[in-house]
Amino acid sequence: MPTAIAVTSSDLVLPPHDRQTPPAVVQPQGTLETSLIGMHTLIEQHGYVIALHSSSDEPELTRRLHTVRSVLESDRIALLGVDLPPLGLALLAQQLRQLSVCDFSPGVLASSVRLLAHYIYAGALLGSVAKLDRVPVTLKSHAKSWLPGARFAVLAGPRPQLVRLNGADQEPPAGPEFGTRLLVAQGPQPPSDWVTATLAPAWQVQGVATVPLPEGSTRWWGTGKLVEFAAGLSDVSVLYQLVSSVRREECHWCGLELIGDRCGFCAAPLREPESDPVRALPRGVT
Repeated sequence: MPTAIAVTSSDLVLPPHDRQTPPAVVQPQGTLETSLIGMHTLIEQHGYVIALHSSSDEPELTRRLHTVRSVLESDRIALLGVDLPPLGLALLAQQLRQLSVCDFSPGVLASSVRLLAHYIYAGALLGSVAKLDRVPVTLKSHAKSWLPGARFAVLAGPRPQLVRLNGADQEPPAGPEFGTRLLVAQGPQPPSDWVTATLAPAWQVQGVATVPLPEGSTRWWGTGKLVEFAAGLSDVSVLYQLVSSVRREECHWCGLELIGDRCGFCAAPLREPESDPVRALPRGVT
């Protein structure tokens, strides 16, 4: 069985691209006993679990996840907080689900989260930025939020950007320089169709898919007048090539494989290569 990819709510589970993509597992949010039984079952069935959550989640949710891992005393659970908006997090979970059926070890898969997140362009079209605190907002932009018909294109990652849209020829935020598929989720009060009519062509996306708006999006962006979007790689062969191109190391603490500078399971940093003891001796000493 492939490594299990777990998320904290069902609205972070996007439809699979094909029959080979396994479903994500939603962690139960009932009693502690329910959470323990659910996680234990996952470990028994899959061997390893990668549990994704937003770094902006409520502290109670994060504490529950860490409590479950502590009580089970398992080193087979990777708890990874991701600094992405809800739709971007859902896209990341989908990419991990695609890669979980490849020949990557659990350690490589978990430590690839930071790499994959860097290639996700996640943002939103907002009717107001007055309550937005996830992306830097100038005082001038705050003031203009109160003007009738105000619209803002905001990119949360990989590099924060904020553009006030005051005309049809307004340049959108800088987008990816590689082929992506764009996910679009409209709020109950969408400001306009600017994302599909203007942003998608400007970013030269290879496809557009409409998905339901995650429940946490309104809180994350600070307004219900929004259209959330996330663009990322969708071809599993390209995702595989991206991850496999990074040098693999062995975690000095838990022994799992990793890429990058930190183990996804035990969070131990990559050990610096030891210096040559002969070269480290003072001059003249042999």
